[in-house]
Amino acid sequence: MSEAPTDPRITVVVPTYNERENLPKLVGMLTDLQVPNLGVLVVDDGSPDGTGDVAEQLSREAAVPVSVLHRTTKDGLGRAYVAGIVRALDDGADIVVQMDADLSHPCEAIPRMVAELRTTDAAVVLGSRYVPGGAVAEDWPWHRKALSKFANLYVNAILRLKVRDATAGFKAWRASTLRTIDVASVGSNGYAFQVEMNYRVIKHGLRIAEVPIRFEERVDGTSKMSLAVQLESAAVPWRLLRSGVGR
Repeated sequence: MSEAPTDPRITVVVPTYNERENLPKLVGMLTDLQVPNLGVLVVDDGSPDGTGDVAEQLSREAAVPVSVLHRTTKDGLGRAYVAGIVRALDDGADIVVQMDADLSHPCEAIPRMVAELRTTDAAVVLGSRYVPGGAVAEDWPWHRKALSKFANLYVNAILRLKVRDATAGFKAWRASTLRTIDVASVGSNGYAFQVEMNYRVIKHGLRIAEVPIRFEERVDGTSKMSLAVQLESAAVPWRLLRSGVGR
């Protein structure tokens, strides 16, 4: 696995739906990192609260490059990420960071994640809640903590990914990895998308690294975790195992 170039072009892909309060805060935090060649790609699914308009304003005024991909159909987190990642690759990104808009992922972890990519053979780096030093928000109710832990045990028992946080949504990818796993063909949606992406990496014999993060609860807006998303997340590991996707 070749190293990313000096000062690689880093694109942070941020799907949004009704995140007009959080998005400017997130872009400000990313700006404060002062990471060279870092830009933001907002993938907005026609937010009725005007998040797309806020994103366009940020594209004109923010201190880091911000571009906006407007989608007219809200068809899930996975589809939004695929669209954004494909656009980032087409635009020449060397490293693509997946990041939620709800401020649950700590921006300050991005330099560590990028450094791990650049100095090791890792194909992708996860911001992990469950490696030593990682944590989830203290205000998470016990049943949510239990569900998250169970989901990771469940996925690893079926797919043997051998990562602590198999459902993590905060990731830094080499562009070459995303092309190798054919990200455009990933079919899962919702949070199962994260599992399928990891599975494809492992099936190609590539290495997943994890760095500890503290996962925070969102401050503004509402969670997008629906019953349909949960059901798909339960079914996808079995589908992947049967289909052999990623071989």
